This record gives sequence, structure tokens and C-alpha cells, in this order.
Amino acid sequence: MRYLACRPKIAVLLLVIGVLVSGAFAQKRIRDLKPTVILISLDGFRYDYVDKFDTPELKQLARMGVRAKWMIPSFPTKTFPNHYTIATGLYPEHHGIVDNNVWGFGTTFTIGDRTKVQDGRWWLGEPIWVTAQKQGQIAASYFYVGSEAPVMGVHPKYWRSYNGKVPPQMRVDGVLSWLDLPVKERPTIITMYFSDTDDAGHEFGPDAEETRYAALNDDDYIARLVRGLARRGIADKVNIIVVSDHGMAAVDLRKVAFIDDFIDIKNDTDRILYTNEINQIFPKEGKLDYVYAQLKKMPFATCWKKGELPERLHYNDGERIAPIVCSTEIGHVVTTHARYANSTKDMADLEQPRGGHGYDNRYQEMGALFIAHGPAFKRGYVAEPFANIEVYNIMCKILGLKPAPNDGDLKDVRKMLR
Repeated sequence: MRYLACRPKIAVLLLVIGVLVSGAFAQKRIRDLKPTVILISLDGFRYDYVDKFDTPELKQLARMGVRAKWMIPSFPTKTFPNHYTIATGLYPEHHGIVDNNVWGFGTTFTIGDRTKVQDGRWWLGEPIWVTAQKQGQIAASYFYVGSEAPVMGVHPKYWRSYNGKVPPQMRVDGVLSWLDLPVKERPTIITMYFSDTDDAGHEFGPDAEETRYAALNDDDYIARLVRGLARRGIADKVNIIVVSDHGMAAVDLRKVAFIDDFIDIKNDTDRILYTNEINQIFPKEGKLDYVYAQLKKMPFATCWKKGELPERLHYNDGERIAPIVCSTEIGHVVTTHARYANSTKDMADLEQPRGGHGYDNRYQEMGALFIAHGPAFKRGYVAEPFANIEVYNIMCKILGLKPAPNDGDLKDVRKMLR
């Protein structure tokens, strides 16, 4: 009878042991972690989407860490310039990626040209992965902008060429697998990238249900990462920094102005690098003043000569900035008749809201996301808005790195650190 009475206790004990053993085999806990940063970029995730779309994981990270009211993107509020500013602490005028389209070396850099994207001569400054590896640490990147090029001849030790078809869950699991490496092979700075909210925001606008689902997708990816860190026993030991490159504004495609109503593009310019929100104008020799005077008459845009842009935009230095820069009024489009006809020919309804970015960073809709959690950050702290040039110095401070020369100043954001 005593044997029978003990059987339930033995069964429970065996069950507990089985769970512990299976858990140990399922995931080895990491006990030798060095100071580590995971920088996560959510492209086009506007600063207010966390509340607007009620993203639970991001809210939890913010409650337990730091959240900026918003982060101020650099001008122009485009993807490549701002990702690389976050990585280097330099304004676009200083790191050379002055737009998604850049004129230099007698040719045009575009974000869809893999040969140029992977050419290190376009990328000036020193991104965080180069800083880390020059100082004896290991870096890894899963699709972060700029990491495909050998900047200063250096790649992250672990990196992949961008392929938007790689499932986001696979990206998360790839990052976790890097953390499972032995300490001598394990990266201390990891950068990663997701495009869901930018893709949906452009197609449907920042207020659409489709964009809400994209934001929730991003939240799920971060939740997957946090769960993976927890299984390894390092959820409170890794410093997670979640940023976006820019926000998103609703765009009415009917509110359009045409550059070729004011100048003869073929005879007056050598080239124009177009986006709807910022247009870079390269007049023919002797035509600068004429082209500038004509474009000043154009509605929905403010045009400046290089060297005369407002100082707050930090966009006057650098050889790659065009002789004339035209910035579009938010929610509007400035283009040519031919480009407009081509871009709208497949659209069934021009009245449907779309989304855009690249506008002046003074517009609130361009505000970017900043949330940080981990042992380096205060808990429950709300930071005043700050420029995205500061993120580089924050990462260097956490990792114990000497920063390369940059445009930021750690004292501007030191209050968020423990």
C-alpha cells in the first residue's frame, strides 16, 4: 500500500525531471554574454503606430525600457539616407547617401542596383559594424542598409545580400542562431531589417487597415525574438533598440505639380533625380539661375540652391547634393507628366489614399520610432524627441567602443541610459 501511495509522487517527479531535461536539450542557456546590442529597423513605422495600432510587444518593451516621443529623421526622410545615418551618426551630407538616388562617379546610384549598393566607394563614414570590428568585436547583419558593401574594406563577419522574399521569421531565427555561437564567435552588435509597414504604408496609406496588420506583423517578429532570448536566459541581458527610418504621410495623387510645366527638361537640365517628395535638379551649364527662377514658381514645392538650404536640414555640404533641391509640400506630388502618367496608369482610383515619405523632417508625420530595452537603459523612461544621429553614439557607449567622428553628441541622449 505504501508503494501504491508513492506512485503519484514518483510520476510527478519524473514529469518534472522530463520537462527540465527536455528543456535543457531544447535550448541551451547562454551564461557568457558580453554587452550586446540588437538594432532592429522597422521601415516606415511611424512613431505613433505603437498606440494607433496597439502593438503589444512594442508597448511592453517601452513600458520596461525607453521610448522617445518620436525620433527626428534626417533630411531627406528617405530609407537609405536614414538607415545609414543611424548606423554612422552622420547626416546624409557627410556620409554620402544623400537620397535613395545619388549622382556620383559619373553615374547614378539607385537602391535597386545591386552592383552599386554593394560597391563600398559610395558609403562614406564608419558604420557601427566597422567600428566594432576595428576594435576587436564581432558584428552581424541581417539585411540592414549598407551592410552588403565593404565599407572601408570591411563587412560584418556575418551578413547576407538583401532578398525581400526571405520570411521575416527566418530572419529572427537567424539572429538567434548567431547568439547561440560560442562566445569567441558570437557577435556583440547585430542589425536587422523588416519592410512590412513601409510596403503597406506606400500602397494603402498610414491610416489603412492593411497598414495596421503590417504593424502587428512587425510586433510579432519582435515578440518572436524576445521569446527566443528568454529561452536562452538573456531577455533582460541583451540591449534591444527598435527604430524606424522615417514616418509616413497620406498622399493625394490628385494634388500634383509638374516640373516640365516650368522648364524644358531636355534643354535646361543634364539630369533630374526624381522622387515625388524630393527632386534633385542638375541644370545645364549656364542655366542654373534660369532653372532656379522658373522652379521657384512651381506650386507644392520649395526649391533651394545648394548651399542655401536651411541649416536645420544639414543638407548643404557634400559633393553629391544637387545644385538645386526641391522639397515637396507634404501630401502632394511633384513630378513630370510622363512619370505621372506611367505611375498612375494601373491605378483604378486616384482618390484612394496612398502613402509617402521623403518630405521635410519638420512635418510630424515624418517622425520615426525609437524604443530601447535592456540593462543599459532606464525603465519606463520617456525621452524628448532627438535626432537619429544620436543612435550611433548610444550603441558605442553600450558596447564600450570609441566612436568614429560623427555629428551626434552623447550628452543629448545620456539621460535615457542607466
